[in-house]
Amino acid sequence: MIPHAPRTQLATHEVENQPRPLGDLQLWRDDLLLQAYAGRTLGSAGRDLHEAHLAAFGASIGREAVRDMGRLANENTPKLMAFDRYGQRIDEVEFHPAYHELMRLGLEAGVASRAWTHPAGGHIAHSALMILMGWADFGVTCPMSMTYAVVPALRHADWASDWNAGAIAGRYDPYARPYTEKAGLTLGMAMTEKQGGSDVRANATRAHAIGADEVELTGHKWFCSAPMSDGFLTLAQEEAGLSCFLVPRWRPDGSRNAMEIQRLKVKLGDHSNASSEIEYREAYARRVGEAGRGVKTIIEMVNHTRLDCLVASAGHMRMATALAIHHCDGRSAFQKGLIDQPAMTGVLADLALESEAAMALAFSVAADFDAAAAGDEAAGLRARVATPVAKYWLCKRSPHVAFEAMECHGGAGYVEESGLPRLFRQSPLNAIWEGSGNVIALDLLRALQTKPVREAMLAMLAELPVREPGVNSLLGDIEEIARDARGEPDARALIELLALAFSLRALIALGAPALVVEAFIRTRIIRTRRHFGAVRLDEAQKLLIGRARIAA
Repeated sequence: MIPHAPRTQLATHEVENQPRPLGDLQLWRDDLLLQAYAGRTLGSAGRDLHEAHLAAFGASIGREAVRDMGRLANENTPKLMAFDRYGQRIDEVEFHPAYHELMRLGLEAGVASRAWTHPAGGHIAHSALMILMGWADFGVTCPMSMTYAVVPALRHADWASDWNAGAIAGRYDPYARPYTEKAGLTLGMAMTEKQGGSDVRANATRAHAIGADEVELTGHKWFCSAPMSDGFLTLAQEEAGLSCFLVPRWRPDGSRNAMEIQRLKVKLGDHSNASSEIEYREAYARRVGEAGRGVKTIIEMVNHTRLDCLVASAGHMRMATALAIHHCDGRSAFQKGLIDQPAMTGVLADLALESEAAMALAFSVAADFDAAAAGDEAAGLRARVATPVAKYWLCKRSPHVAFEAMECHGGAGYVEESGLPRLFRQSPLNAIWEGSGNVIALDLLRALQTKPVREAMLAMLAELPVREPGVNSLLGDIEEIARDARGEPDARALIELLALAFSLRALIALGAPALVVEAFIRTRIIRTRRHFGAVRLDEAQKLLIGRARIAA
């Protein structure tokens, strides 16, 4: 008889050559890029006001247990509860407890409110909070973003002060009940209809007047995100034209409003957040802003959600890059550290450069939002140019970075538990939400038809170092297209060239190291590279990767 081998000799599952677990992270303290670009745009006064708060939230949201909540919220998707057990229509959505806890953490930390409660550097701080929140889950940032963005639009209604107070309360109240009984509110919007899509002037929802600014709405909305919000800005036709209205979940008499959820959307990603089709069946609403000026009113909300789209995309890239570097730091291949393999080093350095330029551009736009809010007209004009440019560019770059970061992990990155598939599925959303690429490019063309906006663009370009190789050529291409533009066919070419110019401007203005600026010019402007791995200078590679690491 052959004796059995001792059990210890049969072990085949000793784990070697794997990166250490991420564990609990200090997401503000250990993120040099976030500190560099958020901190630089905040200035000393803004840092005094916000830095301790950002550090505390970075430690809270960086816990491994919180990241696991994000996984649970996405694996246990929202469920539509159209009726209660007695057959009464309730139109509620049931979420996993992890979703509610993430909402509580984010709202109580001021993701939706800090820009308004602490206005000095508030939009910069809000943007940093959004990026930090994304480490747990980007899906829950959707209702937070809309709640943040609704505030300037609601200022057009003198009756909406209680709604504004609820939006900036910094509290999460998940219960379905009238807004007057809640500690804090979340708000959303419902604009899109099947027959129009981005062409909201084709909306067919009708408003029937029942008072001076009160109406009842009848119609169908194809997309209503976060349908468990307490109220929604929506567009509907009335005698004066297309107007903006606030639709509460409950009527003033305490009964449920006739806003019926027809179905929840089955989406590529963003699984933790519910998106829906809804039907207004004589739903109670109140007008916000002037009658017939609905687009002008709601665009104030859209401008702020566009800021969040570009900021979140910068956050996607930042997270994907950091995860790729962490993996390659802890793994070897062919008798050498993976991060030290020349081909991989080049890829990681290029991902780091893409992420760093994205962070610089995003926070430069957020800084202009703050300056404009403080009365700086020039900053407002810069934001009018830079917001569509950055929204277009960063949202389109994000899926490429997420994919390449996944590939850096090999097969491990394709497995759900790595988190990379969820990030990859999430990454295309911001390019579609709040205006797809063509809509954004055409919006920029319209803006540049006005002299002040066009002059603001030229002033921004004048800040570039024209003596640097390739920059003159870039400026010449922009000038040629802007001068001889054929309208729509040249819209994308113009916005992509401006994105490169504004990214370079942001890196320089916000104090990026000279090697980083040089690498950006060499790989993005002097020659168009169509692959990751174009950063070749050893010193630049080491610097970029070192700055992009997330954990000490």
